[in-house]
Amino acid sequence: MKALAAVLFLTLGLEAAVNLKDPSPGEIELIIKKFAQKESEFSRARQNYVYRQVTKMNEFDAGRTRVIGKYEMTSDWGFSDGKRFEKIVYSPPQSLQNLLLEPEDLQDMRDTLPFVLTSEELDSYYVRYLGHELVDEVPCYVFAIRPKSIDSGKRYFSGTVWVDDQELQIVKTYGRPMGKKRHSTSQYPKFETYREQVDGKYWFPTYTVSTDTLMFDTGPVPIKLTIKYQDYKRFGAESDIKFGDAVEQPSQTPKPAPPKR
Repeated sequence: MKALAAVLFLTLGLEAAVNLKDPSPGEIELIIKKFAQKESEFSRARQNYVYRQVTKMNEFDAGRTRVIGKYEMTSDWGFSDGKRFEKIVYSPPQSLQNLLLEPEDLQDMRDTLPFVLTSEELDSYYVRYLGHELVDEVPCYVFAIRPKSIDSGKRYFSGTVWVDDQELQIVKTYGRPMGKKRHSTSQYPKFETYREQVDGKYWFPTYTVSTDTLMFDTGPVPIKLTIKYQDYKRFGAESDIKFGDAVEQPSQTPKPAPPKR
């Protein structure tokens, strides 16, 4: 009976999400404005938190049967003399064979993927209402967003966002970072980012994953990349987080640059 009840609950919840009345154009405009305001609030609040970022990338052979290259980085974001800094605590030699992580990729992991559409950036995007869907049984408005233009030196997001239809805050995103390409062969995989509530008020990103295949002239390059944002603690609050010591970066023999992402 419990299993049947769970199925009925999920089914009814899905129907409720699908059958919810769509907001009017004026309401949609207000919803967009409100969730962009919350993006700005959350982005500013996160600057006052310490946390650990764990990034792992596996590069596979063409058939995705064998890992042929790896990239890993663990860093702690903290404060020193009131200034924000990143401290690398784990960074083994990377062994990627057909990929080269560029500064834009690292910027995306820090900034573009966590918060995709703040009030300050809203005028730079087209935002289109798509309908209702459930995310972990939470009814959400769904919006497609894409940049109106690509300016040199700036990073953008193009994809889909799911907005809690009660709290009007983004709970999930799916898409790819965009910008002026450094190289004609540069490519950017699609990412899916999930959020969790921190300190009962802020919805911060906690997990990002990309399972994609990048297509180069030399052939496909399957990858899986995960980013975990862990141990959020407000700066100055009591905390028993023990940040590790920075590791010395190993020297590596230079080798020919692989195809650019």
